[in-house]
Amino acid sequence: MYRGVHEPINTKKDKHMAIRPDYSIQINGKLYNLSKPHVMGILNVTPDSFYAQSRAQEECHIIERVQQILDEGGDFIDVGAYSSRPDASDVSAQEEMNRLRSALKIIRREFPQAVVSVDTFRADVAACCVEEFGVGIINDISGGTADENMFNTVAQLGVPYVLMHMRGTPQTMQGLTDYQDLIPDITLFLAQQIDRLREIGAKDLIIDPGFGFSKTMEQNYQLLQHMDALHVLELPILVGVSRKSMTYRLLGTTPDEALIGTTVLNTIALQKGASILRVHDVKACRETITLLNKLSE
Repeated sequence: MYRGVHEPINTKKDKHMAIRPDYSIQINGKLYNLSKPHVMGILNVTPDSFYAQSRAQEECHIIERVQQILDEGGDFIDVGAYSSRPDASDVSAQEEMNRLRSALKIIRREFPQAVVSVDTFRADVAACCVEEFGVGIINDISGGTADENMFNTVAQLGVPYVLMHMRGTPQTMQGLTDYQDLIPDITLFLAQQIDRLREIGAKDLIIDPGFGFSKTMEQNYQLLQHMDALHVLELPILVGVSRKSMTYRLLGTTPDEALIGTTVLNTIALQKGASILRVHDVKACRETITLLNKLSE
């Protein structure tokens, strides 16, 4: 239950990493300690994701991208087959699954030890990916609001579940940015969904405040500034700000030119206690973590 702001138990602090809760999640029978930040590399098997260099549909490109994520120090590979950029076209469940099945077959054949997350809000797609391909994490941008079966599905599958805050759908979310009080509203939504998940036995929950989803640019920065308030929920936090419009529009550039801005925002997210960073640029993210860790010694 959401009980008001207080400091999580078993928390490490220093002036650079700020809050570092001792969280662990179990993936495919292996325990992952999140007291040190982990990196989730993005692989989009879509033709229309907002950052072109994250897209890979041909077999050779999928292999190349996964190898790059692993070589650069990525811990998890987040595979998405439904673009969630604002105003993205809707994709049928069948098309989403066809894209995922093609990519996951390749990944499992070429990289059998890779820890794979699937970015989907559909329960049937999630179940298929876990049962057929041993996917280890389900990353749901809708936080369980798009498919009423998602919570029961992830509870039964027993896999870690990323619960993200979003209003509406990718097609409507940018018109749903009116909040009574941004941080409490997001916290309350997450707390209510967490309670529902725990009531049905779901474990290994991860929260994502949903940067760029049903939030204005100003709200995104307000959220980042006060993100440490989410530690009241006593769960690991995943942050995805990589090359998003909150960076490149503010700077008057493009997604291709947003690496420096992304690195700055990832640094702040780490200082606010992020446990997982979801990124396009794994090497830059890993170097950021290494430098902050050095300062924290």
